[in-house]
Amino acid sequence: MSKLKNDTLLRALLRQPTPYTPVWLMRQAGRYLPEYKETRERAGDFMALCRNPDLATEITLQPLARFKLDAAILFSDILTIPDAMGLGLYFAENQGPKFTKPLRDERDIEQLRVPDPGSHLRYVMDAVSQIKKALDNELPLIGFSGSPFTLACYMIEGAASADFIQVKTMLYRRPDLLHQVLATNARAVTAYLNAQIESGAQVVMIFDTWGGILPSAAYHEFSLHYIEQILSNLVREHAGSRIPTIVFTKGGGEYLESIAATGCDAIGLDWRTDIGLARKRVGHQVALQGNLDPAVLLSSPDIIVKEVEKILQSFGSGNGHVFNLGHGVMQTTPPEHVAVMVDAVHDLSRNRH
Repeated sequence: MSKLKNDTLLRALLRQPTPYTPVWLMRQAGRYLPEYKETRERAGDFMALCRNPDLATEITLQPLARFKLDAAILFSDILTIPDAMGLGLYFAENQGPKFTKPLRDERDIEQLRVPDPGSHLRYVMDAVSQIKKALDNELPLIGFSGSPFTLACYMIEGAASADFIQVKTMLYRRPDLLHQVLATNARAVTAYLNAQIESGAQVVMIFDTWGGILPSAAYHEFSLHYIEQILSNLVREHAGSRIPTIVFTKGGGEYLESIAATGCDAIGLDWRTDIGLARKRVGHQVALQGNLDPAVLLSSPDIIVKEVEKILQSFGSGNGHVFNLGHGVMQTTPPEHVAVMVDAVHDLSRNRH
């Protein structure tokens, strides 16, 4: 299967027997850690961190030095692809990502090109290779990308949005243009994830952060269709090992059957979905990842342990569960609370396997 000292995550994602439920966290390396803040200050700005393989490696490893996690996840950003497409990504202070050249007219969309991961995104591949080497076969490395629709939301809006009015206007007025953006994004994400796998990523995850804003028919046509396209073109085995795939649609609880049918190995659940019911619906097809409310980590250690137990109890006994939050670690989370959660998952899950 693999030469990893701890391959519990890979086994769980493939619904194979494990001694306990593995755990990692979305945004496990980030602003809640004082060491991250120090490294970011040294770098100057966020994209300088992402573009520097040494610093990206340093940050990826920081939570592993603190917590007994079962995986590392590449430190990067989902917007590296549109940045490499020439849309002019920058991060405004306390305002999040913005683009100087959002996609608004037909001519710009016609000129959109798939970036070459080996040149335009070389810094990401160098980081993956460097992190893999630093991990020294201790733990698996997770690579990732945004979904084509989620990337399109930022590319068309030009920034994060409360109502996604530009994207939805294009979807209803000029669906042909939106499909053109999504088709290009799907090819870009496929090339990007395959390059990460070639560079050493042992799991890949697609973050469909904004797919859940769409009505059901539109979700299937404009988001899930392109995720399925990517999955059908991904390298699924590399260096003699299977490469598991995870799909996470925030707000996608009602679409679990459709997501399971895409061919992914695991579905990430947000905190609004009952994991026990999700298992009854799709657990015979895919593994499930999740799904503690990130706000639980702002409470007290005894409450954290109780809430972890509730998730484990809801999932029940057996294989195919990767413990995670239902979204990313919140900025104000005390690091010691993360340690409580990780230890509770490991301790409380052993008698369920």
